[in-house]
Amino acid sequence: MILIADSGSTKCDWILLNENDNTIVNRIRTSGVNPSVLKKKNIKEVIENCDELNEYKEAVSSIYFFGAGCNNKKGEDKIKKVFSDNFPIVDKVVVKEDLMLAVFAASQDASVVCILGTGSNCCFYNGEEIEQRVKAMGYILMDEGSGNHLGKEVLKGYYYKDLPEDLKFSLEKDFQLDDDKVLSRLYGAKMPNKYLAQYARFLFENIEHPYAKNIITKCISEFIDKQLIKYKDELGKVPLYFIGSVGYHARDIIKQELEKRGFKAPENFIRRPLTAFIQSVKEDKAFLSKVV
Repeated sequence: MILIADSGSTKCDWILLNENDNTIVNRIRTSGVNPSVLKKKNIKEVIENCDELNEYKEAVSSIYFFGAGCNNKKGEDKIKKVFSDNFPIVDKVVVKEDLMLAVFAASQDASVVCILGTGSNCCFYNGEEIEQRVKAMGYILMDEGSGNHLGKEVLKGYYYKDLPEDLKFSLEKDFQLDDDKVLSRLYGAKMPNKYLAQYARFLFENIEHPYAKNIITKCISEFIDKQLIKYKDELGKVPLYFIGSVGYHARDIIKQELEKRGFKAPENFIRRPLTAFIQSVKEDKAFLSKVV
């Protein structure tokens, strides 16, 4: 059996495939598995606490894991070690950064691919290799346009007392905003980026409100001007794709901001890259052999 995973910091989607005909055996969702913010024991807990994964662990022979925090050898080795310890007959473990899944979900041809989910990222794929001109340095330094960037702006607006009264009322109704509890989640929890990203949902639920729309537009603009602009020469020659839930929900604003700067609208917005990737696996039995 083949196990394929798409993990961000917030959630991890797993799909089990029958290796004979690539049909889907099961779909599973767990909390996110990001080796940059989780220790080995925490990653192990995610797997061990999932009954569905445990049910199949002795049948899985190959694992393809695409995740945030897997763009370095330390993160890759951490994931491989946990899988080797928990799946007894596995003989192949491929660990790649989430950007690679985004590329293969979008197209196997040359393209510029952006991720806007809990975090953000961008690259040029020349048809064979990924070229990344801005090193992804995580949610504290970077991640413009991401869910945690949007969430940070919501909280800053609230605590600076800039939120309009109607939005302030709605935010207080939807979230626990006791000062000490918020500080604890930001500075004492394992995954503050996941916590911050929860507030992005609030913005999209209120996207018609000028203040909320302005925050989204500002964050998207920063992503374009700091990350995507590094690929301006390619943008006129190859398709552009946006991958992830934030990109999907902000698609109208993204189109508008790109057109303002004279760039073509994206070829496609893919909310769930794993679904598109699995479709390619079903259509081409040799597809997985390209992921090395």
